[in-house]
Amino acid sequence: MEFVVGMTAVSVGLLIGLGALGVGIGVGSLGGKLLEGSARQPELAPMLQTKFFIAIGLLDAVAMIGVAIGLYFTFANPFPGQLAAALQIVSGG
Repeated sequence: MEFVVGMTAVSVGLLIGLGALGVGIGVGSLGGKLLEGSARQPELAPMLQTKFFIAIGLLDAVAMIGVAIGLYFTFANPFPGQLAAALQIVSGG
């Protein structure tokens, strides 16, 4: 039982950490492309900036969904209950 809770904690850490890492890389790449596009055609900068902020919002939503799933697994973990039910079925009790 403790093993399941421990592995859940590790997986939540990986879920949140790798999600944040991916969003950070994506935002950095997107920001670099915004600067390149604005430098090449300054008259398109407002349109590019609007699309940039929309994309940033979508990227941050992905990270927030990962945090929400991680918090769900942290505080309302369904896995120990499923393990206990499975062990009762196997043991015949």
